[in-house]
Amino acid sequence: MGRKRALLVGINYPGTKAELKGCHNDVARMRRCLLDRFGFDDAAIRVLDDADPAAPQPTGANIRRELARLVADARPGDFLFFHYSGHGTRLPAETGQDDDTGYDECIVPSDMNLITDQDFTELVQKVPDGCLFTIVSDSCHSGGLLDKAKEQIGHSTRQNKAQQGKREVQSDSGSGSGFRSFLKQTARDVLESQGVHIPHRSHQESSYDDGEAEEPSVTDGHTKNRSLPLSTFIEMLKEQTGKDDIEVGSIRMTLFNIFGDDASPKIKKFMKVMLEKLQQGQHGGVVGFVGALAQELLKAKLQGKQEDLKPAMEQEVHSVEEVYAGTTARVPSNGVLISGCQTDQTSADATTSKGLSYGALSNAIQAILAEKNRKVTNKELVLKARELLSKQGYKQQPGLYCSDKHTEVAFIC
Repeated sequence: MGRKRALLVGINYPGTKAELKGCHNDVARMRRCLLDRFGFDDAAIRVLDDADPAAPQPTGANIRRELARLVADARPGDFLFFHYSGHGTRLPAETGQDDDTGYDECIVPSDMNLITDQDFTELVQKVPDGCLFTIVSDSCHSGGLLDKAKEQIGHSTRQNKAQQGKREVQSDSGSGSGFRSFLKQTARDVLESQGVHIPHRSHQESSYDDGEAEEPSVTDGHTKNRSLPLSTFIEMLKEQTGKDDIEVGSIRMTLFNIFGDDASPKIKKFMKVMLEKLQQGQHGGVVGFVGALAQELLKAKLQGKQEDLKPAMEQEVHSVEEVYAGTTARVPSNGVLISGCQTDQTSADATTSKGLSYGALSNAIQAILAEKNRKVTNKELVLKARELLSKQGYKQQPGLYCSDKHTEVAFIC
């Protein structure tokens, strides 16, 4: 029997405008479940949360370090598990290339040092054959976190969105056409961060509600979603860093400027591509008002200490397409993602009238496992969670992303 090892991350962002209530509880319940039901040793479970300021915090660097340690020590026969409860967000394309029209789905660590979908995909690629890595992400837009994994249960609209973006590029004339969807999303984010809800609709409407509407009350309690609009993310990043010159459109460059070598590998690669374009006199990276700011940041970097650029310039990048929003990484075969919702949906953070808080997906998983005295497969768990959440009035639709052979494998181990 292989070893069982886990990393549990719960982030409530206390004292911020994006504060959540249920993430610490999600992690505490999952930890107890791993111990009592799945037979994990307490020493094999690492927990990162922001409940105690004196304890190691769930920063981007700390989460990446623990994930890397989890995978680096893995052997065939081992069972690895990662649970995340917190905010999710989506970064729009920023290369300025007309065919770069997607999004990077991300989780949001306590210090705003984002971890991207490609980071997760590349991490799972390192898992040795015979070892299974299960990821549960109770966050918004989580359906895309293990990008390129086969969608077993879900209604992803990523392909339709990519096709729509290409049609917009082809039909528009003039510079900046590739940023139409980006600017739309930016305006939407600003309004939604102020409490104004705008339904998501396209000319190819989905057959299901996209889950952006308000979630139902929970027995006279309340819910909020675990999505962090770009406008709110930027405001929180300003508060975290004390920097006031952060703007939509230069987010990746700002993250590199702040976090350097601790930034996402995807962001470091992006920075290398943009620096090389500027050095070569190619100023089409970002257009309009965004372009001016982006080029100022890049020039400041180039004129400053070259040592600061080392984390970016050391990255291996073969083409600009590698840093497009989304991922070009190969399909991971040893990973399972159970998402709280689809890529274009939100996941609920609920608080009952008695003050009990939890993530809707996390609570559903615990309820399903509690009523089953046998092993539950990944497929069964997700289908049951969808059914339960629908009965409770939630619009989010959990998803299952993995290879065919792992659909009927027991959840976790």
